[in-house]
Amino acid sequence: MKVLLVVHNFLPKHAAGTEVYTLQLGQELARRGHEVVVFTAEKDISLVDFSVREREYGGLRVVELINNLHYRALGETWDDPRVDAVFVEWLEKLAPDVVHFQHLWYLSIGCVEACAERYVPTLFTLHDYWLQCARYGQRVHADTSICHTIEFRRCGECLASFKFAQSSTERRLATWIARVRGATGVDLGPAARGAAKFARGLKDGRAEPRAVDLELADELARAVAERDRAFRERLVPNVHRFLSPSHFLRERFVEWGIPPERIQFLRTGIDLSRFGRVERTRGEKLRVAFLGTLAPHKAPHLLLQAWARLAPELSARAELSLYGPFQHNHEYVAELERLAREVGAKLAGPLARAEVPQALCNTDLLVVPSVWWENSPLVIVEGIATRTPMLVSDLGGMAELVVPGHSGYHFKVGDVEDLARQLAALIGDRSKLDELYREPEPIKSVARDAEQIEELYFDAIDALRAARLARDA
Repeated sequence: MKVLLVVHNFLPKHAAGTEVYTLQLGQELARRGHEVVVFTAEKDISLVDFSVREREYGGLRVVELINNLHYRALGETWDDPRVDAVFVEWLEKLAPDVVHFQHLWYLSIGCVEACAERYVPTLFTLHDYWLQCARYGQRVHADTSICHTIEFRRCGECLASFKFAQSSTERRLATWIARVRGATGVDLGPAARGAAKFARGLKDGRAEPRAVDLELADELARAVAERDRAFRERLVPNVHRFLSPSHFLRERFVEWGIPPERIQFLRTGIDLSRFGRVERTRGEKLRVAFLGTLAPHKAPHLLLQAWARLAPELSARAELSLYGPFQHNHEYVAELERLAREVGAKLAGPLARAEVPQALCNTDLLVVPSVWWENSPLVIVEGIATRTPMLVSDLGGMAELVVPGHSGYHFKVGDVEDLARQLAALIGDRSKLDELYREPEPIKSVARDAEQIEELYFDAIDALRAARLARDA
């Protein structure tokens, strides 16, 4: 079977949960004898916009569309004929038996329609709320509060402060850099990105927020309403089956309007072979860690603020490390660095994928303080695989995965005082952590995941074949 996996970004540059899952699923499907290709997008201002480059990663063929975010309006962030044209060209060239969408950010709704028009069956794994939320797919407002109810007017106000496209100056610069590389082979992109990073570093990250442009907010609210209508009418009917890694996310999409019979709960599988060669260690001090993206919605700042509230005699019995890349959210990372210095914590930088299992085994307490409706965080699934005790926010897929008293504990989301109380209790009495994982916690392997998804692929192929025969009868 020829399988096309479609994802917004891919490794090695992007190594978040969705990208890692796509890689592991693709590798396992290939091991099962299928021909797998990954279609993805990448921003590279040294290359011509909407050009394509081919590469290989992890044994998989990767077709990469260059999208430098030269959007003229919000609508192009989800419906872009330029993306559609490239995707159609490769869809016809690759001729897959099934297309499995992981994410459409930086791509286009027309990719799904192109498959339907050519009778290519599609599945869509829901990794976040991007179909409902144009701001990162997190259903988190600009003020970091959760959007419990989707209101287009509020969406417009939120997006008024959201930079979804490159400025005209950035577009002109990117065009010039691409021409220089095409003519001379010299790539000025890194220098330009370094200058931009330096310029951002000169800004005060704690500047007062600007007032919302109400006229712009109204315009964006109308655009979001159109986006919502298009996804319901043009995308949902053309997907054979949606997959949800958590019950929580499935419920949110049923509320949104996907028929319950069209969306199936399917827990994420991981590559368990990576965890069989590592063993847990025990630190003299209680080793507390955060592993993830250093971004406000992941809320490592809450952990640092809670650490500052610990009594000195308790913090002296523990050590805190935060692992995550520094190249994004520069102003926020600068604030984390300040907080870390004040409390004696360590910002340890990013971990390579191969380093994650041992890092978890060297952690006595993993804290996941996210303030958004996480779906099925990979770091929690991997934490369970390494029997790592966890302290997580009490909402979404985090609360669903971590069973209190078995694999960890919960604290009130966004509540620094409650997090500090929980940390103090666990540092003060390590026996509460030693009592966890008395019974084995079953974790699904990526091999089992691929086996189940393979069955869904064949089901989709058969269903579409029957529909086509009925049409032609």
